[in-house]
Amino acid sequence: MGIDAAAQKQLAARAALAFVKEGMTLGIGTGSTVDAFIEVLAEAPRAARHVASSERSAARLAERGFDCVGLNDTDGLDLYVDGADEYTERFTLLKGGGGAHVREKVLAAAARSFVVIADASKKVDVLGAFPVAVEVLPLARSAVARKLAALGARPDLRTGFTTDEGNLILDCAGFAITDAAELERDICALPGVVDCGICALRPADVILAAGPDGEVIKLVR
Repeated sequence: MGIDAAAQKQLAARAALAFVKEGMTLGIGTGSTVDAFIEVLAEAPRAARHVASSERSAARLAERGFDCVGLNDTDGLDLYVDGADEYTERFTLLKGGGGAHVREKVLAAAARSFVVIADASKKVDVLGAFPVAVEVLPLARSAVARKLAALGARPDLRTGFTTDEGNLILDCAGFAITDAAELERDICALPGVVDCGICALRPADVILAAGPDGEVIKLVR
């Protein structure tokens, strides 16, 4: 039967500790797998600075004695560790389940190395079974929803949720993601869109995926 998803996340999170070096500037993502990484981060060499992708992760880091700085107070990140809602063997990702994908993508773009930690259930051949999260300015919600529908999606407002930037999220099912990079560009080009959860233009450099047999597979781009 093997180990459950929670245990797989813990294994992937612990495997990422090997990438943390003393004195580095470390970016930390958001989500349940990243929560597991934060729980064991004290076992790694101490980074000089930590940059969190969300208020949630910043609070969790503070609880464990790690102070955070803003990205503007750095000259970039040596390493960024985050999870994913989906990943492919081409290192493209789908993010946004936790609503922090805008900041997550900013930190990934600023990082010299981007490591993704996940359980085996997140692997897909083609992105899109999980809805694509699109962060939009509140005034543009309806206009953007119509544009997304024209692109083939079924946009659904994430009710009762506001991002750390004060924006809304449209969860878009139905996309046929045959070219992830092209769709990412098309969505992000829509006026009123802040960013979307497709991560193809800045893919992962390393994926650490733990399976039910307890093995952690390391994929390197």
